[in-house]
Amino acid sequence: MATPAVRAHDVEVGYGAAPVCPPVSFTLEPGRAVALVGANGSGKSTVLKTVLGLLPPLAGTVEVLGRPVDEREADFRRQVAAVLDDDAYFPALTVAEHLYLTARGHGVLDAREHVADLLEEFGLADHAQALPVALSSGQRRRLLLAAGFARPRSLLVLDEPEQRLDRRMRTRLAERLRAETAAGGAVLLATHDPDLVLEVCDEAVHVDERAVEVVPAGEAAARIARVVL
Repeated sequence: MATPAVRAHDVEVGYGAAPVCPPVSFTLEPGRAVALVGANGSGKSTVLKTVLGLLPPLAGTVEVLGRPVDEREADFRRQVAAVLDDDAYFPALTVAEHLYLTARGHGVLDAREHVADLLEEFGLADHAQALPVALSSGQRRRLLLAAGFARPRSLLVLDEPEQRLDRRMRTRLAERLRAETAAGGAVLLATHDPDLVLEVCDEAVHVDERAVEVVPAGEAAARIARVVL
């Protein structure tokens, strides 16, 4: 049996000594996608940061690819790619240079061809020589997403990847994520987009201040839709 990409058991997440939600338990297998859903402020992003080793768990255990989380380890960094809700780009590099450095730094041999494909796929080909500061917020979001796909990975972690994307680009993102899992990769994402949950995810973890539960993707999408409506 394949080693789970993520295994969280009774994990309490938060800052200092105060958990932001009840304990979280779920397993993410290779070739599958799991969504974290819930209201703003419920703790979804905090769960992602704990899985990534950016925050220590207050209690419980988290394993990524069969090992305790340590984001300082070279093997962890080789296999885990993340796009969080921040502008983590190199301000002095052009869009193309940013993606090329990311690809080459992670050992992609055909980096220039790979970058050219990503620029086209994420609608950035006409902005390849632009600095990030010259991009719109939506274009900067697409740059960060493209950087997440620029490198090899076994686990892809995304925090609300649909933010600032138009409908066409959301559809393209869903197609990309389905291809990711079809190729054996694992995807963990926090999202408010019911369509993304339905189209990409196998199940979801509903995070609430009163309870955390694993639910089918269809039920999670319905809960999101009720909140949006």
